[in-house]
Amino acid sequence: MKQPLLAISLMFLYLVSCKPPSQDSASSDENNNAWTLLIDGPSLDLWKGWKKDKPGSAWHVDNGVLTFDPEIKDRGDLLTRQQYENFEFHLDWKISDCGNSGLMYNVQEGEEYHVPYSTGPEMQILDNSCHPDAKIDKHRAGDLYDMKETAVVNVNRAGEWNTIIIKSKNGEVEFWQNGVKVVAFEMFTDEWSAMIENSKFKGWEGFGAFRKGHIALQDHGDKIWFRNIKIKTL
Repeated sequence: MKQPLLAISLMFLYLVSCKPPSQDSASSDENNNAWTLLIDGPSLDLWKGWKKDKPGSAWHVDNGVLTFDPEIKDRGDLLTRQQYENFEFHLDWKISDCGNSGLMYNVQEGEEYHVPYSTGPEMQILDNSCHPDAKIDKHRAGDLYDMKETAVVNVNRAGEWNTIIIKSKNGEVEFWQNGVKVVAFEMFTDEWSAMIENSKFKGWEGFGAFRKGHIALQDHGDKIWFRNIKIKTL
């Protein structure tokens, strides 16, 4: 009887090993394995305004989607309350026709800084089809704004969702857009200093100089939607 029992046991182990992970296990991983959901329900408790304790009312959550409405006067950029250093950050975005926005990281709020992009490098968010910036190298969706252009242009048109990722660890940074690594660079090197010198940020003391900071979503005056916003430390 030992051989049949052994065969049954081996078959059971094989079937278990081939079983794809269930939705429950994936959900458990997202909620418990170092991920922080930055939009979890209708609250914006994990966010603040630029140099303000609370976000402007132009930012609101509806059915898990964070919306920026420029028609509401109480506006401004949206920042994570927490600062991050080594991290992986995910979100989906879609934008209105000819719209412009951006995602910044390593943002600091010192008195000498007037806007989040005074310090924070930016992953550009843009409707490439008709916004004027789309005619400028390094200003298109997915670019490291004004510093490095994407390896491929793969943004979806206005009104359609795009998925982006920023991975930052010990100064090595990757931008991912719609499943493709579109930009990679290393900060705090001679090459990084040269990139700054050849950009509009030349002479901006503090720009790209910090190893940690807030993550910011930009109010650029156009309607935009975000969802599936989450982060984990690396």
